[in-house]
Amino acid sequence: MNKLRIILADDHPVVRSGLRLLLESGGMVEVVAEAGSPASLFRALARSEVDLLLTDFLMPGGDGVDGLDMLSRLRAHWPRLPVVVLTMAGNPNVLQAILGTGVRGLLDKSDALPELSMAIAAVANGRSYIGSGVRNALDAHMRNDVGGVALSRRETEVLRLFASGMTVSEIARHLNRSVKTISHQKVGAMTKLGLHNDLEIYAYARENGLIP
Repeated sequence: MNKLRIILADDHPVVRSGLRLLLESGGMVEVVAEAGSPASLFRALARSEVDLLLTDFLMPGGDGVDGLDMLSRLRAHWPRLPVVVLTMAGNPNVLQAILGTGVRGLLDKSDALPELSMAIAAVANGRSYIGSGVRNALDAHMRNDVGGVALSRRETEVLRLFASGMTVSEIARHLNRSVKTISHQKVGAMTKLGLHNDLEIYAYARENGLIP
């Protein structure tokens, strides 16, 4: 039986080593390439035959590509590639935005060890897998009327990029949209979240896992 060929992407070498050991210990998986940044991941995908991608959500470096942008590019260039994402983001808006990019598997990093094998098996066979930590965060969000503020994927993306240090004009160029559109999405997100200034955006983004 052919082994499942996986690319493993995480910016921490120690994490990659641990995940590789876990994945290959059963003899059914072969890690054909590793990547430590979005740019190196895209290069690895371009030159490797692969059945599934296991990737961290936030990897610094790589031409200003943030997690959502990276996943969107993956979907655009490798639309049929099954993707499992590991994340430490607990913010429901971020989790919903990740799922909105079309990934089949999403795990909180704290759930990765006990659930990873199940997630890989499910996604490799065409099914979806949402880890228990992610499900709990999303379920709590749905039950909590006060915290149930639903940002659109675009609003989440704009807030993340702004909190990471980009100006509205830079975000507009980066996402190929008008400055007016980006400004409107930024203001809309702030209104929904009850934020009044840029400092509150930075604080919210850091406290809710939009930025590391």
